[in-house]
Amino acid sequence: MEEVENIDSNDLATVIQWLQEADNVVVFTGAGISTDSGIPDFRGPRGLWKTNPLAERTSTLSYYLNDPEVRKVAWAGRERTFDGSALPNDGHKALVRLQRANKLAAVVTQNVDGLHQASGIDEDKVWELHGTIAYARCWDCDDRRPMSDYIVRVRNGEEDPDCFECGGIVKSDAVLFEQSLNPDVIYGAFAAAENCSLMLAIGSTLGVSPANQAVVRARAAGARVVIINGEATELDHFADVRLVGSITPILKALMDGAEFPT
Repeated sequence: MEEVENIDSNDLATVIQWLQEADNVVVFTGAGISTDSGIPDFRGPRGLWKTNPLAERTSTLSYYLNDPEVRKVAWAGRERTFDGSALPNDGHKALVRLQRANKLAAVVTQNVDGLHQASGIDEDKVWELHGTIAYARCWDCDDRRPMSDYIVRVRNGEEDPDCFECGGIVKSDAVLFEQSLNPDVIYGAFAAAENCSLMLAIGSTLGVSPANQAVVRARAAGARVVIINGEATELDHFADVRLVGSITPILKALMDGAEFPT
């Protein structure tokens, strides 16, 4: 079994055994799984919200709608990070091995980057709790189109591009704070969590509700819960095993140890 720095080999072996035994694995992911793709996380020690005071406001609907400076920061971030250049990393690809082994029931993700689908996870297995950055939507007329249509305008010098159709305020199709989540997506994600035998919670501080309730519901329904993150989370007390360290090498070691197909 491959050793992973700072990870107890007995804990690693236990999770590998559970993966081999499980027939219904649900994976819950947060921003931490995408940092190796060059996408910054939010709440971590070097997270986006710690380094840019305006960045957190870009995730709050009232600030976004009412402050053009906040929108400019948001658009600069989209142009820089979510323009399609970020690629799935080896952590994303490790989860595809779960799918190839016919173990993966669903991926429930807080992420809006679309990298799970890009890595090869079946689209119908991915529940995007917080929407997607791949599309932009007008707040006024509800026109929805690929984000790339607006990224072109940002690169041509528009700091806060307005709607093609009505000139209204445009945001990504990701769900901001103060917005309601899609009830169908929440229902599907929670149903998957409640029916799994093993839950892997990866790269999230598990501090955002109701998304984090997927982990709570899995545990309440009798699933084993493994939390994989670079630091402590708010739901560590629900974990049967915690693997604290760099996410990508941990996931690779688990899939290699379980001998799942590459």
